[in-house]
Formats: sequence, structure tokens, C-alpha cells
Amino acid sequence: MSMYVLGIHVGHDSNVALVKDGIVVADIAEERLRGVKHFSETPSLGLEWCLREAGISMEDVDIIAVVSLDTLNSQPYFVKTLGLDKERLNPKHAYIEPPTYIKSYQISKGTELVHVDHHLAHAASAYFTSGYNDKCLIITADGIGDSVSLAVWRGEDGGIEPLMKVGAEGSLGWFYGAVTEALGWWVGDGEGKTMGLAPYGNTKGMEGIFDSIIPHYENGRLIKGHNFGDPCYWQSGGSFHWHLRDSEYVKGLVDKYGRENIAAEAQWALEEEMLKIILPWLEREGVNKFCCSGGVFLNIKLNQRVWESKRLDHQHIFPNAGDGGLGVGAALYAYYHTTSEEGIKPISHIYWGPAYLNHEIEEILKARNIPHRFCDDISLKCAQLLAAGKILGWFQGRMESGPRALGNRSILIDPRKAENKDIINKRVKFREPFRPFCPSLPLEAADKYLENWRMERYMITSFNGKEETRGEIPAVVHVDKTLRPQIVERSENEKFWSLLTEFGELTGTPVLLNTSFNIKGEPIVCSPRDAIRCFYDTGMDYLALGDFLISKDGRC
Repeated sequence: MSMYVLGIHVGHDSNVALVKDGIVVADIAEERLRGVKHFSETPSLGLEWCLREAGISMEDVDIIAVVSLDTLNSQPYFVKTLGLDKERLNPKHAYIEPPTYIKSYQISKGTELVHVDHHLAHAASAYFTSGYNDKCLIITADGIGDSVSLAVWRGEDGGIEPLMKVGAEGSLGWFYGAVTEALGWWVGDGEGKTMGLAPYGNTKGMEGIFDSIIPHYENGRLIKGHNFGDPCYWQSGGSFHWHLRDSEYVKGLVDKYGRENIAAEAQWALEEEMLKIILPWLEREGVNKFCCSGGVFLNIKLNQRVWESKRLDHQHIFPNAGDGGLGVGAALYAYYHTTSEEGIKPISHIYWGPAYLNHEIEEILKARNIPHRFCDDISLKCAQLLAAGKILGWFQGRMESGPRALGNRSILIDPRKAENKDIINKRVKFREPFRPFCPSLPLEAADKYLENWRMERYMITSFNGKEETRGEIPAVVHVDKTLRPQIVERSENEKFWSLLTEFGELTGTPVLLNTSFNIKGEPIVCSPRDAIRCFYDTGMDYLALGDFLISKDGRC
């Protein structure tokens, strides 16, 4: 009989995941169903979708694993919908109760409720998806979670053992967040912009400018912490926005040194401090296998520095490394902690979200009187359009988990023209012109374009581009000559692999610029309706919905 484990995270990037016999079968961030980026309230729609996707009821769930200490007793929704004893509810929330039309569930008497610490859930998301069945090092790092900002763990024989935990005073995530806020961006969202801006800057003459606000590490240990104070937060439209007091100090530095240079120095400082943690612990543990999670590890340049340290034979970053991956981590930890199953199963994709069949898509198109055309070979037709210079929305199969577009909810264009980067930023994404884009390419072509590469399916690590081929794909080569690739295997996404291959046969370049199917400030699209709205609100030329093609002029 199968074992089902639900993982639930409420907070920044609220999400729900469902694990069946150790395999993730459903995972979704509530933002995708609500249309509110980084939605931080109760993931009620995600809970309902996960159960429906698996074809089970709440009574079939063996374990409910929740992240963070007060999730259950501070959430009136769970008290009602899961039929919990109201005495569990924090008295200050007792007056809040969902209305009768909010769906309730009957849990089995045998269903176990488990709490999983925030950083333990991060560690589990990395370890239990790595496939590492011998000893490895695990590090988790973010702003803060359950009073921990960074933790070091040993993964071995299916168990996770804590080796070191650091509180708020050692938060490198908060340091980088303060810089991000000072640059004018959302903490917990805009750090990728800081990272993208950094290569445009110069750190000359800036050594030590952050010494008073960055935690300092040596030989794997915190040697000088920093009092960040209590971060303030502002809740707006269903999401949290944080204010870190050090951002005021950094704003003064921005005025003095310039935005690009501040970003460059912050990136360098983050990488240096993280290497002072990671490398000594690899040495201490005597391992060359490393897995990690937490929002700090969404920093692809840091991940490249770790890989290029030459201390690793194996590196696994959980693709949904931020808080959006906590539901998966909690569910996997509860499963492996409860069962006696041997062997850690690796993941080879994260297509764990909703899918829509052709007949469902056609019904939506017909109901809206949208002209469309069915294509026997949608990959070939779209490759021809891309080769002709068109901008394509690509909506296929199950939605990706995490913040990256991996070929199922993507916006695509030919990378051979440098100006296409600016076109997408200006006409489609409506975002800052300096921000780079990622290439997707088939596994067979990786060696042609990437130096010192390893398998990278998830755009979570950058690599240097090969000098002899960088000029062929200028729209996806960043100013520092790096690329953040998605390497596509035919066995994991045949339709997208076919699109890349067909484009390569037409142009000689089997690479596409691939960015997430959304505009700045909005979540990646989830449903065909989301995709249609985004298509008509941007400068895209064509939209492939399943095997149907739509064009702005109605002539497909």
C-alpha cells in the first residue's frame, strides 16, 4: 500500500507538495494559483490541487509535515480544514475562522502531524533529491528561518546530522538582502538583480566597505557576527516585504561608489565568506560530494565559484532552493525519517505542477473566440518561426517547480542576435535592460558551448562560455562571458528537446534564449488562461499552447 506525505509551508513563497513512496508527485507554490508573486498566506488552493492531482482524499494521507514551529497553531485555516482541536490554536488567532465555503477535509485517525524545522526542510530538499548514497556535506543558507540563518549538516546512510547552526548574527542572506534593498529592489526577490548587475561593476578601491555589516567567517566558523536588529516587514497584496536597517547605510555607499560597483563588491564579499564556510567543512568531513539549499544558493555565481574550487566531484543544488522548496523538503524528510527505505532517489526533472490536455486547451480557446491552428508537429513549426526571428510563448506539459523556466512555461527567441536580449527585456518582460537571459540547449551540444561544465538541468549554476562559440549566441552570454544553461535531455522533455534540435537543424545553432513565461512582478503562468493574458499583454508574436498555435494577427 502506498504511503502519502503532504509537505506544507506557510510564509514567504507558501507552497504544498505531495510525496508518494518517496517520489514527488505534486508540488506547487500558491503564487501560481493566486497570481500574486511570493504569496505568503495560507496555500489552500495548492493543498486542494495536490490532492486532486494525485487522485486521493485527505483520509489517504499518512503524514502531514509542516514547516516552522508555529505553522499549525497560528493558522486558523488548518484548525478548521484539517479538523484539528481548537485548543491547538494560539489564543490571539482564536477570533479568526474561515467561512463555511472554504473547503474542509477529514483526516484519518492514523494521520501523523509532524513539524520539520525550516533549515532541516531545506537540507532534506537537497539531500533526498541528490541520489547520494554515501557520505556528503550539506549546507543550508538563507536570511533566517526558525532562528537559524546558516547550517552545516552531514548526510549519510539516509540520515541528516546537524554539525553547526548559526543564528541571525551570521546571516549572509540578510547582508545581501540589505544591499538589494539599498539598490531599490524587493528583499527575497531582487537578489537576482543584484547578482546580474554585479559584473558591470568594478571592485577596485572598495575593499572593506562592508566590513561593519557583513558577518565574517574563518575555517568554517563564524568569528565576527553582526547585529542586524529586528527586520521590519510590510504585508502588501498577500506578500511580505522586508526592511533591513543596514540598507540605509548601504544607500550612502551607493551614492558614493555607484550602483554597479556596490553590487560587484557585495557579490564578491558573499562568495568569499561562503567559500570560507564550504571549503573548510569539505576538508573536515573528507568528502567531495556537496549538496545545498536555501535562498543564498539561488546565487548562480556563488555556485560556479564552489564548482570551480576543484574540491568537488559532485555538486547538487536543489533547483527550488528558496522557501518555495520547503514543502518538498518537509515531505521528503518525513517520508525517509519514518520509513526504513534504503537508497536516496535522485531527481532528473522538477515538472511537478499542473498540466493541461489538448482538449482542455481547445475548449478555452473556443470559448474566447481566439483563432488557433492545430499542428501535427508543433516543435518543427515553432522552430521555423523562431528561425524567422519571431518571439514565442511556449506552454507545454506539467509546469516547472521553482523560479526558472525549464521549457514548459517559457518565452523563447533566437540567441544569435545580441539585440534580442534588449528586445525581450523591453518588449516582453518590461524590466531592467542590464538583466541577462539563459540559454537552453540539448545535452549533445553542451560541450560545444560550455567550459568546465557538469550536468545542469535547472539554470542554477553558471559556467564560462567557450571563447570560440560565445560569439555565436551573444544574447545569452552575460557581460562576464558566462552562461547559465539549462541542459535538456530527450528522455526528460522530448518536445522541448525536439524544438531545440529542430532549431539547430534550421540554423546550425541548437540553442534558444529561454526566459520564464511572465512579466516583471508577476508569477510564472500556470494555466492556459494565464498564458493567453500574458501573450496579449506583451510583445510576443506567437503562442504555442500544447499542440495549438496562436498569432496576434490571427493567421497561424
